[in-house]
Amino acid sequence: MGLIANDLSILRKGIDEILPEGELEARLALNKRLRVKAGFDPTAPDLHLGHTVLLNKMRQFQDLGHEVIFLIGDFTGMIGDPTGKSATRPALTQEEVKENARTYEQQIYKILDPEKTIIMFNSTWMDKLGAAGMIQLASKHTVARMLERDDFHKRYSEGRPIAIHEFLYPLIQGYDSVALKADIELGGTDQKFNLLVGREMQKAYGQEPQVVMTMPILEGLDGSQKMSKSLNNYIGVNESPDSMFGKIMSISDKLMWRYFELLSFRPPWEIAALREQVRNDRNPRDVKFELAMEIVSRFHSSKSAEKAKAAFIEQFQRGGVPDDIPTIDLVVGMDGMPLPNVLKAIGLCASTSEAIRMVRQRAVRVDGARVDDVGLHINGGAEVLLQVGKHRFSRVRASK
Repeated sequence: MGLIANDLSILRKGIDEILPEGELEARLALNKRLRVKAGFDPTAPDLHLGHTVLLNKMRQFQDLGHEVIFLIGDFTGMIGDPTGKSATRPALTQEEVKENARTYEQQIYKILDPEKTIIMFNSTWMDKLGAAGMIQLASKHTVARMLERDDFHKRYSEGRPIAIHEFLYPLIQGYDSVALKADIELGGTDQKFNLLVGREMQKAYGQEPQVVMTMPILEGLDGSQKMSKSLNNYIGVNESPDSMFGKIMSISDKLMWRYFELLSFRPPWEIAALREQVRNDRNPRDVKFELAMEIVSRFHSSKSAEKAKAAFIEQFQRGGVPDDIPTIDLVVGMDGMPLPNVLKAIGLCASTSEAIRMVRQRAVRVDGARVDDVGLHINGGAEVLLQVGKHRFSRVRASK
């Protein structure tokens, strides 16, 4: 296999689309350092494994000798990315954006090489653009093209409001590529429209348009919805080894392969070999152990991963209860609060409907006893241990 073919094999792993197809190979054939950009809005202080899908690809580019730019969208963060939103998204304050951005710098170096990573903030050029520059930027795109985007089109068709500032988001993201003279931009599949706007902006400013590479969206622990802190289906990169290990072991056998594809640094042939072993009756749990060991070792250490594995076997496979369960104070009112509402309120379930389903499936324990009564109330003055499934625990101290 030639050098370019080998690089392409590495870079195509886990990719959803390369646009235009074939242009990545043409850029690599130039035998020069490419400028690879990926933008992150500091909308929350903590990164989770869903974010690392992009970070892993950035690290691959670094290892192949290319220049990687981790762009913190502190300016766009104050607009709020409308992608996939059915309503106008609240903008963050400048203070919130700056505080969240500070935490990113420490977290990304768990994957990226600090000696080879360029961190930039898009306020660097956007603050200088000014009102006249913003008007000129807005002239480079049309409302008709903007309404081609699925979420905008749907909201417009249904008569729901779209604020003018939301149109600015993809334009500014595109202008970031102009300011950075990006050769390649990485983003999730939900960012495809914005990434392609970047190509249009570069053409409008007389630059060679970037290659767009979209990455799949990583599903959360539930296996259905996008990994998100707000849905409580996430694994944070700063979580303890025990928590991280336990959450990985909680995913379904089917979802395990998705995590291998998007999170593991193993080559495709090795993952294929693991699949074959499972087809030949190897216990999927044992393969999941390998995944959990790899991920925990990456963000902590191999020693921490070994300890987490031992703790998992002791606590979960032998029916034990973790020692470090958090206690949450919850006001339940004079009449108490129904158990499903409590599970939603403390984050053990993403929604009340999920909590009701889990109770009915007898997947919920209160002080170690299985319950199936969705009408069960947690009353003020009670302190109970709640468990959902095998791996989600919390103590609740209820008050009136």
